[in-house]
Amino acid sequence: MTARVRVPASSSNLGAGFDCVGVAIDRWLVASVTLDRSGGGGFSIRRHGKLSAVKVRPDQDLFTRGFRAACAAGGGVTPVGVTIDATSDIPVGCGLGSSAAAIVAGALLADAALGLGLSRARVLEIGTTIEGHPDNIAPAIYGGAVLSVRTPAGLVSTSLSVADGLELLLVVPPFPSDTKAARAVLPRTLPHCDAVSAASRAAALVQGLSSGDGALLAAALDDVLHVPFRRGRIPGYDAVVAAAQNAGAFGATLSGAGSAIVAIAPRERSAGVGAAMIAAWREIGIEAELIKCVSTVAGATVAASPRTAHHAPFTIHPVSTELS
Repeated sequence: MTARVRVPASSSNLGAGFDCVGVAIDRWLVASVTLDRSGGGGFSIRRHGKLSAVKVRPDQDLFTRGFRAACAAGGGVTPVGVTIDATSDIPVGCGLGSSAAAIVAGALLADAALGLGLSRARVLEIGTTIEGHPDNIAPAIYGGAVLSVRTPAGLVSTSLSVADGLELLLVVPPFPSDTKAARAVLPRTLPHCDAVSAASRAAALVQGLSSGDGALLAAALDDVLHVPFRRGRIPGYDAVVAAAQNAGAFGATLSGAGSAIVAIAPRERSAGVGAAMIAAWREIGIEAELIKCVSTVAGATVAASPRTAHHAPFTIHPVSTELS
């Protein structure tokens, strides 16, 4: 049995949507799996593209963790030999959901290759358990912009409307951010007034994305929960954000925990905004990469074959339609 998946990158938080809002980005991880039920042993991971720099033992790899967790959730037994071949153009450790993409890919490969019959909602729960929060996992699965809320009954996810004419611009520097260290700097408690401000800005994010209202988006991107404590870890952060705003963006903020910075701008100003952000980093000796997201990006897709790809055509299964 073989299977192949294609999973998008994602930008999470978008300011006030801390740990609950994410949007799929037009960068991709593509992975395939081959199962050996007769021999071999354990997991073998072949990494290409941006993944070439990842140096993790196969048994600790996020592909492996996603695969094994899906097997456990589906009541199946992990095969004796699993070979995963993966390539990606998603920058690693820069706040573009590279970890979430790997987890989702591993889980979906197990589901497709072993016929586990897992729902997308179950894959979201599996991925969130591993990742710790759903903001990157959900858009990787469903595509578009997604809000995920924890409830006593489990996670509830819904797609968010994004107004025509809005553009996301992500400027990615050539250095990663340590997500664990970025989370460690967050305070354990905040004053009640800050919590009220955070709630209002989160509401502004949802309505601002839907309506394209610049004032709401400006408020939403001026986060109080996590960015004030993380911004100092990113060289040039304040200059890049100011450059984006001065060039006509509604606002700019960290993508995830960084190091990438994401701006939201009206499309007619996007070229100038992207150029200004690149120039601001260049002024302090940092050459960054610009990624534009001008339209809705689809979620993960799966292709599975009961035999090898040489003997039977793949059947494509989208994983990005209605949320469940």
